[in-house]
Amino acid sequence: MPSNQPPEIDPEEIFRKLKEENPDLGKKAKGFVRWVIILIVLGNILPLFKDFINPSNMQGISPLFSGLGLIPIVIVLLVIFIRQVNQFERGILFTFGKYSKTVDPGWRIVIPVFQSLTKVDIRVKAVDVPDQEAMTKDNVSVRINAVIYYKVKDAAKVIIEVENFRNATAQLAQTTMRNVVGEVPLDDVLGKRDEISKKIRTIVDVATDPWGIDVINVELKDIGLNDEMKRVMGKEAEAEREKRAVIIKAEGEVAAAENMAKAAKTLSGAPGALHLRTLQSVNDLSSDQSNTTVWMLPVEALRALEAIAKK
Repeated sequence: MPSNQPPEIDPEEIFRKLKEENPDLGKKAKGFVRWVIILIVLGNILPLFKDFINPSNMQGISPLFSGLGLIPIVIVLLVIFIRQVNQFERGILFTFGKYSKTVDPGWRIVIPVFQSLTKVDIRVKAVDVPDQEAMTKDNVSVRINAVIYYKVKDAAKVIIEVENFRNATAQLAQTTMRNVVGEVPLDDVLGKRDEISKKIRTIVDVATDPWGIDVINVELKDIGLNDEMKRVMGKEAEAEREKRAVIIKAEGEVAAAENMAKAAKTLSGAPGALHLRTLQSVNDLSSDQSNTTVWMLPVEALRALEAIAKK
């Protein structure tokens, strides 16, 4: 049988959906609560000082004492009208909903209901771009993340031209990062990070310039590869090392052969040089403490035997 119980209401889920649909809901709620508190305070304070304001009751009171009744009212009005803009902020003043001017740091008078002041932080901000799945030019899947540094150069534009400049800048950086990585092969992604970062910064800076944002730098933090690609790259690096080792060994043999040929040419060109080299070899062998006996036969003797044989 169908249940007649009413559906359960989750207040947290309702507030979460309202916040997602309207990001400024919290600011509007705070402003509404602030005005309610101000009206309640004014409603309780004004009746207490109506006797001071009434001229008939101020005849026997000194002018200085009679003015004390206006002090709390003045303080309340100052709290309502004065807004503070910090040194690292700029204020955007709207009058009747229209942009009036950009307010510098300090205390500023803002008329409630008719005017509103929106503060913008102009300090350098760092946005961590989350991991993005991208495909390189040579069809290799990689995961990359980056950090983007930017600051507000025109406070009026970031409020008027774009709804949420922080989220818009982060989304633009993500899209640009995927597009740029897709235009280069994997080797360039791994070996030319600085060039890719500069290209991303240039594209994002040009796109965010109408929003009043100045992109200072973009840095690629990490480039992730899957395990299979890491193994393939390891094999490739090992094969490259083996190739270099074989080439170096062959070059060493060529160099050794050239040196030996030069030595033989030098020995053959000097009379008695080969005989001295033979004696040096005998001296080296005699220092060995072994039972081996080496008999050295001069080359000249072999040549003499060769000449006799020819005759």
